This record gives sequence, structure tokens and C-alpha cells, in this order.
Amino acid sequence: MSSREARSLQHRWTAYHHLPTLTEHWYWRPGWRPDRQFYTWHLTFKHQPDLHQFVTELQDRLALPGLDLVPLDCLHLTMQGVGFVDEVSDSDIDAVVAEARRRCADLAPLRLSLGPVDPDAEGIGLLVTPWQPVEQLRDRIRAAIGAVWPSVPEPADGFRPHVTIAYSRKATSTAPIRERLAELRSLPAATATIHTASLIALRREHHTYRWSSVATLTLGA
Repeated sequence: MSSREARSLQHRWTAYHHLPTLTEHWYWRPGWRPDRQFYTWHLTFKHQPDLHQFVTELQDRLALPGLDLVPLDCLHLTMQGVGFVDEVSDSDIDAVVAEARRRCADLAPLRLSLGPVDPDAEGIGLLVTPWQPVEQLRDRIRAAIGAVWPSVPEPADGFRPHVTIAYSRKATSTAPIRERLAELRSLPAATATIHTASLIALRREHHTYRWSSVATLTLGA
């Protein structure tokens, strides 16, 4: 873990220590509604037994009031939004995918460490390290979007690679969650090797995120 990653983790733990209550994660962000989907680039985690075992162990001990546990097949690392499906043309999506595949073909697969637990007001995540190769992949995807559109959605700054394992369902005291997390911080991290990034059409269903795959790019292609 680099000093930058360690500083972020420590800063967030300190903030969580002083956080009295959770904030509900499931409020509707601008533009979102039950029947709307959103194009976004994600890393997904199928066929990652080490990670799945680790998450199962953590979630068994985090089955607490106020938390919605993320199903294993819904684990994801949010990379870069594109736009609402009803606002983006098929031709633009095809162009973005082609550009992203071309720009990312020389990138090596990502060998990631996931952990320790990394909480905030809206949920509990796993710190993902190292940041640099994930940031590099995101930069390439942003460049691909910028080659098609005059501006790229979402800020370039503020990106923090993480995988959420539980979302906050409602405003509830953090004290029992904080006590449980203190027992879990020292568990060894899981590992995952990621060979693809996915463009997905994301939707919300019953306090979880679901998606349909639109396209993939292969790292090291």
C-alpha cells in the first residue's frame, strides 16, 4: 500500500470514528428514476473465489440493522460514467467502445488487493490497491470518451478505487457497526486478477444495483 493510499484509509477511518449516524444510500440522484438505466464502465468480479470467500466472511459478521449487503454477483468497482441510456445514441456508444478498446489494448491485466474494510456514511467498502493501474485504465477510458464527445462526464479528480460490500439502508447509529468493523480491520486482504473492463447499462432493483453487459474491453489484447 502506498503512502497516498494509506493516508486516504486513515483519514476515512478517523472521519468514521466521529460519524454518529449513517446516511441512506438509496435516495434518488439527479436524473435517476426506477425505469431508467445508465451507461457506465465498471470492473466486475465474477470467477474471483478468493474475493468471494473474503466478502462472505465479512458479510456474515456485518449482518446488522441498517445495512444492505451486496450480493456476490453484484460486486463492482465503479470506473467512469457515460450517460443515461435514453440520452446516448448507439453510434456514440459504439464509437466510445471502439476507442476504449484501442487505447487500452496495451494495458496489462490488473492484479488487485481488496481490503481492509473502508467505511463511510453510505456504506462499507474494501480498499482496492494499487491505485495507479486502476487510475491509468480510467484515464484511458476517459480519453476514449473525450475522443468522441467535446467533454467527458464526471470530474477527473476525486476517484478512489473501492468495492462496496454493504450499503446504508437508513439513518441508524454507527456505533455497533464501528465496533464490528474494528474486529475486521486486521483480516488479510483478498486478491483478484481482472482481465476485462465492462461497459454496462446500470439500474437499481430492490436496494441493489443490477446491470446488463453492453460491451467489454480486454486488457492486454
